[in-house]
Amino acid sequence: MKERLQKIIAAAGISSRRAAEKMIVEGRVTVNDAVVRQLGAKADIDADEIRVDGKLILPEVSKVYLMLHKPRGYVTTLNDPEGRSVVTDLLSGIAERIFPVGRLDYDSEGLLLLTSDGDFSQRVQHPRFKIPKTYMVKIEGNLTRSEMRVLSEGIRLPDGNFKPENLQTVRANRKTSWLELSIAEGRNRLIRRALDSLGHPVVRLIRTAIADIILGNMKAGTFRHLTKKEVQHLLSF
Repeated sequence: MKERLQKIIAAAGISSRRAAEKMIVEGRVTVNDAVVRQLGAKADIDADEIRVDGKLILPEVSKVYLMLHKPRGYVTTLNDPEGRSVVTDLLSGIAERIFPVGRLDYDSEGLLLLTSDGDFSQRVQHPRFKIPKTYMVKIEGNLTRSEMRVLSEGIRLPDGNFKPENLQTVRANRKTSWLELSIAEGRNRLIRRALDSLGHPVVRLIRTAIADIILGNMKAGTFRHLTKKEVQHLLSF
């Protein structure tokens, strides 16, 4: 669809419309290698080659934001040298190149975000923004009151301190128990290593939420697009 050149230039984030008009008049804009100086001139960003000071303006590419219920037995990479299944194998019908936001271990499951937006991915993962991730964790045995206190106050691991938030025992029997906790970082196998250090190996680990985005009853192996509101919420931290 043809639009006024100054609108195309402004939409590309190069300048304001008024500044774009000045660029056109000054002969700094070309369409298909021809200099255009008329302010009423139009072009099609998808069909024409439009340049400002020789720099090509590219059409805006839609960004993709997905949430997936990752099952156990998948790795959160785009390919695996060991030939294991990767999470993108589950994304039928998605043509864009997307990548996981952070990680979930091969043996872990639950909510995983995927996107084509690198800035979004970095922001969600970076501990500076303190975006909480909530987990349900099944462990061997039961945490004693002393162990609960130690875990709540923070455990020193070789790569730094681990201090979960909102730690609670959800249910327990003689052999195993389920814990719920939140963390705002993503060091490798962090929860598993912390609980191993207390003598309670993790039997099952499920990420149930990232901030206010909740896994809910989404079936394992299925995905959906995030809403605009959900994306904006994650970027608001």
